[in-house]
Amino acid sequence: MELSDPVDLTCQLVDIQSVSGEEGEIADAVQAALSGLGHLEVVRNGDAVLARTNLGRPSRVVLAGHLDTVPVNENLPLRREGDVLHGLGTVDMKGGDAVFLHLAATIPEPKHDLTFIFYDCEEVEAARNGLGRIQRELPDWLTGDLAIVGEPSNAVIEAGCQGTMRIEIRTSGKRAHTARAWMGVNAIHGLAEPLRRLTEYQPRDVDIDGLTYREGLQAVRIGGGVAGNVVPDDAVLAVNFRFAPDRTPEQAEEHLHEVFSGFELSIVDLSAGALPGLSAPAAAELIKAAGGKAAAKLGWTDVARFAALGMPAVNFGPGDPTIAHTREEHVSVTEIRQVAKVLCEFLGK
Repeated sequence: MELSDPVDLTCQLVDIQSVSGEEGEIADAVQAALSGLGHLEVVRNGDAVLARTNLGRPSRVVLAGHLDTVPVNENLPLRREGDVLHGLGTVDMKGGDAVFLHLAATIPEPKHDLTFIFYDCEEVEAARNGLGRIQRELPDWLTGDLAIVGEPSNAVIEAGCQGTMRIEIRTSGKRAHTARAWMGVNAIHGLAEPLRRLTEYQPRDVDIDGLTYREGLQAVRIGGGVAGNVVPDDAVLAVNFRFAPDRTPEQAEEHLHEVFSGFELSIVDLSAGALPGLSAPAAAELIKAAGGKAAAKLGWTDVARFAALGMPAVNFGPGDPTIAHTREEHVSVTEIRQVAKVLCEFLGK
C-alpha cells in the first residue's frame, strides 16, 4: 500500500471491501504498510491496527479512525470524476483513515508523540466496537492529551459531541371488543398526552466554549394494537433525546422524568456526550492550525469514548456527514488535502 499521497491512498482503501465484521483484509494491508515504517511501534488487536511513536515528547495526540463500512449498496469499486471520489467509505471514513496513514508515513519527527488507532466494528452495536476491546485489553494505547477522530466533518473541526438517550414510555389499558369500546381502556389513546408534550417541547440551545449545541427531543417509534376489532391494552412510544454535553446522563434522565412526569419511563439506550475541551493546550493549538474555527458536533461519535478517558476530543475529517451511509457517498479531493494540510501543520511536518 502506497502511503505518500492521501488521495491515492483513499482510492486504495475504498477498493478494499470492509463491511463491519469483515475487516481482515484491510487490517492486513494497514498493518503491512505501517510495519514497514521504522519509527513506529505497531501491534495488531483483532482486526484493529495500532501504531505509535515513542520519542519522549511532553504531549501525545491520538488519531483514530474506523476501518469498517456499512453494507455495499452498488457503490463499489471507487469511481473518480475529476476532483470527486465516489464510492462506499469515501466519506465514512476512509478519507480520514487515508489522511492518518499519510501522516504516519510522512512525519517521523512530530512535535507531539502520536498514536494511530485503526479499529473495527464502529458501524454496528456498541458492544462490538473495536475501541471498547482496545480499552479493555490495551488501555495504555488510549492515553494522550488530545484525540482526533477522523469522522467526516466537511474538513471543519467539530468539537465534543451530543449525548444520546432513547427511552420507551408504555401505557396500559383494558381490552374490549370495539363494538363495546366503552368496556375497555385504549392504551394507544393513552399516548396522546406524552405526544402533546413532545409537540410543545422547546429544546435548548447551549453555548459551550463558544460553540452552540442544539438539543432535540423526538418521537421515533410508536407501537400497539391487537387486532382490527380489539381495543388495545398495551402501547409503547420510543423517544430519542439528543442532549448537550453540559448534561450528564443522570441529568438527562432526570430531565426526561420531568418532561414526562406521571408516566413510567425505561431507558433502552444511552451514550454520554463529550465536552469540547478547546481550552486544553493541544486542542487550542489544533484550532489555531485550522484557522481559528471550530463547530459543535451535532450527533454522537467515538469522541465521547476519549472524553470519558479524560481527553479533549474533536472530529476532523473530509466529507459531508449528511451523505454518509448513502449510495451517493462521495468526497472531494480538495477536502482530503485540506485536512492533511492542517494536520501536517499542527503536528510539525
